[in-house]
Amino acid sequence: MKLVYSDKKTGKTSEMEVPKDREGAFIGKMMGETLEGSTVGLDGYKMKITGLSDSSGAPSRAEIEGTRKARPLLSTGPGVKHPKKGFRTKRMVRGNQISADTSQVNTVIVEYGSKPVEELFKPKEKKE
Repeated sequence: MKLVYSDKKTGKTSEMEVPKDREGAFIGKMMGETLEGSTVGLDGYKMKITGLSDSSGAPSRAEIEGTRKARPLLSTGPGVKHPKKGFRTKRMVRGNQISADTSQVNTVIVEYGSKPVEELFKPKEKKE
């Protein structure tokens, strides 16, 4: 599972892979809840869950309860790209709760820890 965290102050985003043994701490959490950064090595940080994505690429919607997949009739929001105003379509989306099928968790930093933020957002080294 990937954890994508972003800083609204600087506008920077980074990601990390969550170890398999720590994924259990995330299961059952819902969109809008806060996570402790210490579970993934970001001591002192608190992050708010803003979005999810499952292994098939289906985004999550806040109004769909639980971990189920659904095909609601949508006009705007995650999972919808429509050509004209008033257009509605059915799209496969996931519920608002983290499950074993979740492959990506999007978060925003709410509370900062002891490490400086610049240290978290280091540029990745390019392979030669």
